[in-house]
Amino acid sequence: MTTATLEAPTEHLVLDESALKAASRSLDDGVLTPSYGPWRDDIVKLLNGALATELVCVLRYKRHYFTAVGVDSLSIADEFLVHANEESAHADKIAERIVQLGGDPDFSPDSLKSRSHAQYDDSKDLQSMIRANLVAERIAIEAYRQMITLIGDKDPTTRRMLEEILTQEEEHADELKDWLQ
Repeated sequence: MTTATLEAPTEHLVLDESALKAASRSLDDGVLTPSYGPWRDDIVKLLNGALATELVCVLRYKRHYFTAVGVDSLSIADEFLVHANEESAHADKIAERIVQLGGDPDFSPDSLKSRSHAQYDDSKDLQSMIRANLVAERIAIEAYRQMITLIGDKDPTTRRMLEEILTQEEEHADELKDWLQ
């Protein structure tokens, strides 16, 4: 019989005192402490892509809400409106975070479509609307998963926000999938 011995760690968890002192300077930077390092601009760019995607999704869901027709259209159209409002809330959270990071949220309609990961859709029949929204949700899910991985521990606040949005996008996709059956 062998006995395992636990070795004491060679390193200890201690705070970086120089970083704490640096955080007391440059108060105009708000939440941006030196630990944000070189990643802030990249994170703002990723968030502006997500913002464009959410805004295009709002527009697509709103159009589908107003134009859905058919036997099942009333209940599904109502859910399109719920999704539109939830996507709008996502856009608001993302824009707020961009500002906290010292960036400018890009609401420009001129480039919205080209910056969005998801497409706008003007389908006429209910099943095509559901499919288009499911495709867009799946694209958003993949984009958020990638952003979460890329950001990792570089910005835990943004990562947690994206994880919350991802949860809701997965709920949307699950609901849309059920409507196709």
